[in-house]
Amino acid sequence: MLLDASRAQDVAEAASLLRAGQIVALPTETVYGLAGNALDPGVVGAIYAAKGRPSDNPLIVHVASADDLPSVVREVPEAARTLADAFWPGPLTLVLPRRDVVPDRVTAGLDTVAVRVPAHAAFRAVLDAAGVPLAAPSANRAGSPSPTTAQHVLHDLDGRIPAVLDGGPCAVGVESTVIDLTTTPPRLLRPGGVGLEQLRAVLGAVDVDPAVAGDLAPGRAPGSPGMKYRHYAPAAPVVVVEGTTAQAAAWVRAQEVAGVAVLCFDEEAAAFDGLDVVTYGSTTDPASLARGLFDALRTLDRPEVTRIFARCPESDDGLFRAVRNRLLKAAAFRTVRPGP
Repeated sequence: MLLDASRAQDVAEAASLLRAGQIVALPTETVYGLAGNALDPGVVGAIYAAKGRPSDNPLIVHVASADDLPSVVREVPEAARTLADAFWPGPLTLVLPRRDVVPDRVTAGLDTVAVRVPAHAAFRAVLDAAGVPLAAPSANRAGSPSPTTAQHVLHDLDGRIPAVLDGGPCAVGVESTVIDLTTTPPRLLRPGGVGLEQLRAVLGAVDVDPAVAGDLAPGRAPGSPGMKYRHYAPAAPVVVVEGTTAQAAAWVRAQEVAGVAVLCFDEEAAAFDGLDVVTYGSTTDPASLARGLFDALRTLDRPEVTRIFARCPESDDGLFRAVRNRLLKAAAFRTVRPGP
């Protein structure tokens, strides 16, 4: 069932389904989330089942305001209050010690829980009406590109969930930033809509987890969604091609692989003329890259595409870091850098 977020009765219907123990796809400012009562283990299990999500990949709990943090976490440190004042509602998730009321299924058995206050008006309206914290990972099949429109959700989950609330395209386009506040100094676990520079401006020292730019260490439990598994990926293998536009174009054209497609910046399209090319934004506008990335990856998810060569921002400033993280994850960290 497709519901319209601009209709009050459809928002009420989504909340009614959630109160009845169902799961519903909802728009957020980051990506669409597959929401359900975070305090009901059975509902949480249904989220994992609908997505085909591995059980050791924790979920994010969404609450209406920072005042609700004590309902799901044992302690609220000053750093959490500072970040909440600066960035909530918004695309920032805090990892904090969990209360026992949060089921193990939500946290993948960890003693911490990831929590955020979303900014999207429709999600907030449903959250208020549902009256419970909502667990809401991205509303896609596990591993595939995250959904930034209701149509993306329907492509992956139609027939597997009772309803999708259509709130239009997501404004940010990549998942929330995740910061672990149980370590000293705090540690960035996943880059997103709030940049590392913004976090450091508010908190001071913030470390960056090695898993942001590489694979999770063997045997280590993921403390945040997006840390362990191949994510955000179409069916065809992705390879990130670094270097200048000219170097990348020459290298790609030299590859004798049937079914090659290219994901590149708007400014580079002419360099790959004649190939199967999809652009996803401008290098002068990182927000456009974030908004366009997952839609572009889905556009490339076609049977005739057997290999995707992707151009990726090399900057770690702001949203560039988040876009780079998602593309490297989609590529399982396969990169090439052609010589001069």
